[in-house]
Amino acid sequence: MARGLGTYLTVLVLGAVPAPGAADPLLREFAVCAGRLSAVMEDQWMFDGPGSERTAEELAAVVSLIEATMPNGAGRQVMAWRIDAKVAQRRLLHQARFAEDPRLAQTAAARAEALAATCRALTLS
Repeated sequence: MARGLGTYLTVLVLGAVPAPGAADPLLREFAVCAGRLSAVMEDQWMFDGPGSERTAEELAAVVSLIEATMPNGAGRQVMAWRIDAKVAQRRLLHQARFAEDPRLAQTAAARAEALAATCRALTLS
């Protein structure tokens, strides 16, 4: 399915067009997921090169959702949500790879994967 059509269908199914001036929780979710997937992709660049290509496609799909739902003037807030989520995801990925306590590393890896999986589920790909 073409990315544009997939984005359109996702927005249509999720009802992601907010009332004018209303805060859109889906927009926030899309922004958070873009941040998370961006962190995952960068981690994969270092440790799992081929995996980064698939994540880049997923990230592009989520960015399309942001573009489809973002009202004028929301760019700063969206970027702040993306950055905060990216920093948090990077922290989890760092703990997963480098924590000295194996239980902490395992817990961080499981949480990072669960968060990324939730984001991947937003797209129709």
